[in-house]
This record gives sequence, C-alpha cells and structure tokens, in this order.
Amino acid sequence: MTTLSETAVRTKIGIRGVGRTFTVRGEPFTALADIDLDVREGEFLTLVGPSGCGKSTLLDLIAGLAAPSSGEILIDGAPVTGPGLDRGVVFQQYALFPWRSARANVEFGLEAKGVPRRERAGRARHYLDLVGLAGFEDRYPHELSGGMRQRVAIARSLAFDPDVLLMDEPFAALDAQTRESLQGELLDVWRKTGKTIVFITHSIDEAVYLGQRVAVMTSRPGRIKEVVEVSFDSREGDLRADPAFGAYRHHVWSLLRAEVAAAQEQERAS
Repeated sequence: MTTLSETAVRTKIGIRGVGRTFTVRGEPFTALADIDLDVREGEFLTLVGPSGCGKSTLLDLIAGLAAPSSGEILIDGAPVTGPGLDRGVVFQQYALFPWRSARANVEFGLEAKGVPRRERAGRARHYLDLVGLAGFEDRYPHELSGGMRQRVAIARSLAFDPDVLLMDEPFAALDAQTRESLQGELLDVWRKTGKTIVFITHSIDEAVYLGQRVAVMTSRPGRIKEVVEVSFDSREGDLRADPAFGAYRHHVWSLLRAEVAAAQEQERAS
C-alpha cells in the first residue's frame, strides 16, 4: 500500500493559480479561478464538488486538452502544453471502437506509437488480465457488460504506461454492485502499478473510499475549498463499515453542503 509519507517528497502534478474563462453568448464565463493544488507522485487523489463547478474542466486542463486562461499546470516541473503520453484519460463514456475486439481496442494507442505487433498483443493481454478480463480478449464491446467495457477502457489507458491516470466519473453509469466491484479492482491496479491517479466523482462515498486525499471544490467559479487527508488504520475488509469512514464522509459533506446550495441557486438564476 502506497502511503502519503512515501509520496510527499515529490510533486507529480503542480497546479499554480489556474483559471479558465470561456466566452458564452458574447459574455465571459469563468469556470475556474485561482486553483492551487499539488498531486503527489503515486497518490490517488479524488476530486468532488457541486455540479457545474469545473471539475471536468480542470481534468481537461491537466490532460492538455485545453489551456488555462491564467496560471499554469506542471507535470514533473514541466509546463503542460498539450496532450502527452505521460497522461492517460478515462471518461464516463467508454468510447470503444465497436468493430474492434477488447484486445484490439487496447492495442489501438500502441499502434499509433508504432509498437510492434507481437509486443502490442502481449501488452494488451497483460493489462486486460490486470483489470480482470483474462479470457475476454476476443470479445467485442457489444458482447461485454458495462463494467467490462469500462475495464477495457482502463486497460487501454494503462497499456501505453502513462505516469498519470486521469479519470472523469468513470463508474457513474454503472449499477451499484458493479461500481463497488470496480472501485476495489481500481485500487488493486493502483497498488500494483504505482500510478498517480486523479479521479473525479459526484459520490462522497466513492471519493472517501478511493482517495488518499479528497480535494473539495467550491461552486462556480471553482476553487479548492479544502483538501481532506483520508487515513484508515487498515484498508483491509469493508472500509464502509469503519467508523472513520462515516466521519470522513460527514466532514466532506459539511464542506460541500453550502457549495451545493450555491450551485443550485446559480442554476435557478441562469
């Protein structure tokens, strides 16, 4: 199990005074303002906030899919100027190619990198096995359940071995049982690979269960309200039954309550 004391010596992602403003119907629209946040190497950080607070916008900026209007984002001390193979992204929608098998979907990014065919196949099998899909390599997306498709999407992001995995509500569309199962499997993948993970979720329970720290965002324009350290005596067994889990959940909700009310008021006024 990776611990915060082991990862605190190095910052993997540095977010420095980041803001993001759009033009909507000719008027400026500020999604993010003055975001300051460090994500430690090898850390699993979860990000929660009310609807419309800019969580996905922030993830897009880290991914290099958009540029900040102010401030900067650093990976290993170097400014992010666009997408890169050091970052893998998993979205809520699986975005798999329906005409490709699970293995061929995982191989797609490796083809673009020019990885030889035999190495591609071996790497795809390795990561499909890592996410619990050994024996399903030749199945097509329509032959897989929603949870299995999301496993393929995770394997595809892991296959080109990014340092950072960015996940935007990847389990939101799944049923409760599948969601809990994949949460546990994702933690296993994190422990085995040592990746730095930034995971967006609307679920406080999910944020506390997965995250070593939970970053709580304000209503729009999104800022970091507080970063909550999550530490259990042991992560064995059912964490949700641990009294500490309820205490962390209550604390995060106490931070979010006023922000959710403010976001709802913004929606009514728009």
